[in-house]
Amino acid sequence: MPTIAVIDYDMGNLHSACKGLQNAGATTVVTDAAADLAAADAIVLPGVGSFDPAMQHLRSRDLEHPIKAAIGSGKPFLGICLGLQILFEASEEGTEPGLGMIPGTVKRFQSEPGITIPHMGWNQLALTQPHCPLWRNLPDEPWLYFVHSYYAAPSDAAVQAATTTHGSQTVTVAIARDNLMAVQFHPEKSSTVGLQILSNFVQFVAAQQLAIA
Repeated sequence: MPTIAVIDYDMGNLHSACKGLQNAGATTVVTDAAADLAAADAIVLPGVGSFDPAMQHLRSRDLEHPIKAAIGSGKPFLGICLGLQILFEASEEGTEPGLGMIPGTVKRFQSEPGITIPHMGWNQLALTQPHCPLWRNLPDEPWLYFVHSYYAAPSDAAVQAATTTHGSQTVTVAIARDNLMAVQFHPEKSSTVGLQILSNFVQFVAAQQLAIA
């Protein structure tokens, strides 16, 4: 049973994500301690709110380097919502530098007739990395739940794992590169499909443990 550290940096309710991971067979440790990140088999970085406060809270807890070190070591890592955005270099939402693990920026949706900002509610994914571990046993165009006004724009299209369309804008809503994965939508609020994604991450972590053993 893998142990997954869920990072607590005062940016959202962690209960639902932990419950989904636990239902999939993981043991969760809610923490802001670098030692717990190092000891865990995998890390989940959730988040709700704004870019600058998120980065300030991470840096005030001296978590920036431990997060980067964990990702660099090959440890499975999943970012959720704001936890995806702060993996990038910068955001139009603020002035703080992001973690910079993925080249690119976070941009605001452009206003256009007939669409609302924030992009809120259920929307379909186009899976641009069909073999991403997160997508196992999912429908071809799954519906997920979103709440966001900003979206990630990676410099390298190869990291893009899924897109969705809001109005005339098609945007990246998931990225995957080796051990690093992140999603803009909320799997913990996305019914059975979202729970399957969390279960897929737990299974990926377990497979990595077996490979190391």
